[in-house]
Amino acid sequence: MRIAVTGGKGGTGKSTVATALAFELAKRHKVLLVDADVDCPDDHLILAIKRSKVDTVTKTIPVLDKNLCTRCGRCAEVCKMSAVIHRRGDHPVFIEEQCSGCGACMLACPVGAIGKASKEIGFIFEGEGRGVRLLSGELKVSEVVSEFVVNALKRHLKKIESGFDYVVIDTAAGTHCDVISALEGVKLAFAVTEPTPLGEHDLSLILELLGKLDVPAKVVLNRAGIAPPYGIKRIAERFGAEVAVEIPYSEEVFKAYSLGEPVKVPAIISLAERVEGMK
Repeated sequence: MRIAVTGGKGGTGKSTVATALAFELAKRHKVLLVDADVDCPDDHLILAIKRSKVDTVTKTIPVLDKNLCTRCGRCAEVCKMSAVIHRRGDHPVFIEEQCSGCGACMLACPVGAIGKASKEIGFIFEGEGRGVRLLSGELKVSEVVSEFVVNALKRHLKKIESGFDYVVIDTAAGTHCDVISALEGVKLAFAVTEPTPLGEHDLSLILELLGKLDVPAKVVLNRAGIAPPYGIKRIAERFGAEVAVEIPYSEEVFKAYSLGEPVKVPAIISLAERVEGMK
């Protein structure tokens, strides 16, 4: 069973919840934790798991043959990522970091002057600790197209997930492409939020996205107690998403996080029991 832990806003404790849930489920089941926040993976730090690189992720980039190029600029016209710069009378300039590897420029070139090459953009890691198996992706520094790494991570997941009872996917925060890729195929998503104005705003965004993806959603209210939860509960009700648990703001959570230990609070135990009751 694939479960996602996600959220519209960064810093709400999404990874803390994902790692704690995986740890609790692993007491009774075989659990795979997938860190799909490839821009800033930290599940291995929270659980103090040593990772080993198992694969390199590449993307296709265009290569220009200036001898064939007629300088027409058609490649720049079709590039939706603004990765091709063309000034009339000059050869186009390709910005590799901006390129998504879609190949539109190659197809559009009327003289076949654009070939292709591969570029290293990220890595896939595996590790194990505290009873949890970890699969983690990481975008290479200076690269920007993180969904390619998430897609590669999911291909690895597909190869091994049959050996596990539960797969807990820790997505990036937000509603962009790599979050959508990570959410595809999950049976349930927990949207982690906090009782703040930004928490309310971004909870509505992620719940709207989950609705469009037809993914059942429940809300995890983290740092409960720092402010009244009326706004969070009103938004959850509007989207038909139950507030599954409330995790109180406490020193215990901070200490566990700083020591590289999973959070062990009653709310997480309750959340794990809810998950087990749904399978």
